Amino acid sequence: MKYKIAICDDSAADRQYLSDLVRQWAVGARYAVQISAFASAEQFLFHYAEESDYDILLLDIEMGAMDGVTLAKQLRRDNDTVQIVFITGYSDYISEGYEVAALHYLMKPVNADKLFSVLTRAAEKLSKNEKVLHFELGGEMIRVPIYQVRYADVSGNYVTIHASSDLTVKMTLHELENELDDRFYRVGRSAIVNLTQISRVTKTDIKLNDGAAIPLPRGAYDGVNRAIINMR
Repeated sequence: MKYKIAICDDSAADRQYLSDLVRQWAVGARYAVQISAFASAEQFLFHYAEESDYDILLLDIEMGAMDGVTLAKQLRRDNDTVQIVFITGYSDYISEGYEVAALHYLMKPVNADKLFSVLTRAAEKLSKNEKVLHFELGGEMIRVPIYQVRYADVSGNYVTIHASSDLTVKMTLHELENELDDRFYRVGRSAIVNLTQISRVTKTDIKLNDGAAIPLPRGAYDGVNRAIINMR
């Protein structure tokens, strides 16, 4: 497997340090990597306009005119597969990760073992993104990439899967749950939610990045938050 990895950091020393660590990880994990380094968010976006197929982005938060969080939000408008890892010297930004579905935060100075662990998890998630659900509907076979599923809810004998478009199929929520992976969490008896799509959890509902709200059963608040923490 070959991964295209971008490093965006306004410190030349940090860019070199991270590049060296990524190469060490790739050798140990037996992956091929193509590494591109950028000194600013603007420089990255200029190249991204021509090459938008990066798999992993190691992104410094504190940069110049455009910071890393702003860049991540812009990327997420049309790219929901790139694995974003924030690199920061401060813990104040961690709440921003919900909105852009950041895989992880690494504090500077970056520890090699921690980076290797995060890169391995990013590779595993990228592999999962290749999985596809298949449904036969109206004599037609429909393919739904699992990573596109934001949530699913049940009504009677039918489940509606909310992905790039909504798809309603005759099946149980349990049957669908068995086809999904550990990115998904069962919310009571009526819904399954993609943990990577959650922007906020309140005592009464789960807010998703697209603005959807899923009612939260009584007593389910702590379980959802634990699932989010364990996933990260």
